Amino acid sequence: MGNWISNFFNPPKDKGINLGRRNVIGAGIVGIGGALLFKESPLAKGRTYNPGLIRPPGSMEESEFLGKCIRCGECMKVCPTNAIQPAMFEAGLEEMWTPVLKQELAYCEYKCNMCTQVCPTGAIQKITLEEKKRVKIGLAQVDKNRCLPWASARLCQVCYEHCPLPEKAIKLEDVKVTTAGGTTVTVKQPHVNIDLCIGCGICQNKCPVSDQAAIRVMSGGESRNLKNQFSHADYYSGLGL
Repeated sequence: MGNWISNFFNPPKDKGINLGRRNVIGAGIVGIGGALLFKESPLAKGRTYNPGLIRPPGSMEESEFLGKCIRCGECMKVCPTNAIQPAMFEAGLEEMWTPVLKQELAYCEYKCNMCTQVCPTGAIQKITLEEKKRVKIGLAQVDKNRCLPWASARLCQVCYEHCPLPEKAIKLEDVKVTTAGGTTVTVKQPHVNIDLCIGCGICQNKCPVSDQAAIRVMSGGESRNLKNQFSHADYYSGLGL
């Protein structure tokens, strides 16, 4: 077996290299590997969910979405903030070039439903602006280890100020904390209201914490998938929010 492998990749000088055979075998291996990736992807089968896979508002459930999306890019062209970008490897090869929201780059404009109007196949369904304002594409989650009021007893309420909902999905709680220098100060610690947040991502995009925002949108709670949910108890205690 060892000699055969050695001869295949390093053939003797008196024999011509069969590039045709090598290319056919190589293509076959790649094809089989790709088929396995598509077939076995747990995300494609709905067995698990990528927290960072945020689809545009109005998107169908993932398996139906993938069946209808033709990667035309029309939703990306009309997005006024350029938040909708082509997916790369968020959920495997089957997802490549499908539209996802990159909220570290931009956010879903609250008063816009343009992407829901231009999809030619219905992968993103047509919905009115008022309907779009109620669609959850995910939920924001505060990282207490990075959030300035939580982690450093520093004043900051940028996420609250930018939340576009009239009733504000981010609430502030006045809390007295002791700084590293021993001084007691009152800071406003942010909390996300799971019932109100729609996952637009402007809080994440505007967060002043560099490198990685201290509040980030995850796909859990998305309207399009009733299985990708969690209870209030899980959200507020299990996630430490």
